[in-house]
Amino acid sequence: MAEPTTLIIIIEDEPQIRRFVRAGLEAAHFTVTEAATGTQGLMDVGTRRPDLLIVDLGLPDMDGIDVIRDIRSWSNLPILVLSARTSEAHKIKALDVGADDYMVKPFGVPELLARVRALLRRSARSHADDEPNVRFGHVEVNLLLRTVTRNGEIVHLTTIEYRLLTHLMTNAERVLTNRSLLRDVWGSDKADKINSLRTYMSSLRRKLEEDPTAPRYILTVSGVGYRFVLS
Repeated sequence: MAEPTTLIIIIEDEPQIRRFVRAGLEAAHFTVTEAATGTQGLMDVGTRRPDLLIVDLGLPDMDGIDVIRDIRSWSNLPILVLSARTSEAHKIKALDVGADDYMVKPFGVPELLARVRALLRRSARSHADDEPNVRFGHVEVNLLLRTVTRNGEIVHLTTIEYRLLTHLMTNAERVLTNRSLLRDVWGSDKADKINSLRTYMSSLRRKLEEDPTAPRYILTVSGVGYRFVLS
């Protein structure tokens, strides 16, 4: 159950979608504010300082991409995109400019609430005091000693594997595009390195997942990138 003070702003120009989303969120005890335009939404985000933003890309006065880009210039607020745009190119663009997750219309309330809770958990962790030990499943990562253990035994990771793992953990619950992973871990987002990224992800799964063929923590977002889930 959400805290009553958890504020979510919806920027969506379709009244029926706003009512649908608002009803689902309020039933889960979130506080909700609506905006029908990007301009009004930006004003509300700046003045109300919500805990999470839900934004449509097809707004009447500006593209939702520009809303996300504007907010990312001054805030790390969790941003969830709801859009009828289904192409991978649109998803990747939204994620690359700073969205944390992307849902395609139509969608169900249970999935919406699950995505919202995941982003709020990630935001809470990022605001908490730094914890040197991160645990998921039978794996423990000590960020101070730079060690990784599984079932109490040391797991030997290459430099790239360790950097990739810690970057995923730092951005837990967020969808990271292939391009952003290449840029932030390798320092280059050239497309010819995609196969290297897949190879390293497969290696991490073999070393850390209970069943690498059905991973629980290092998840593929088809055609887009990856998501790391701690819970």
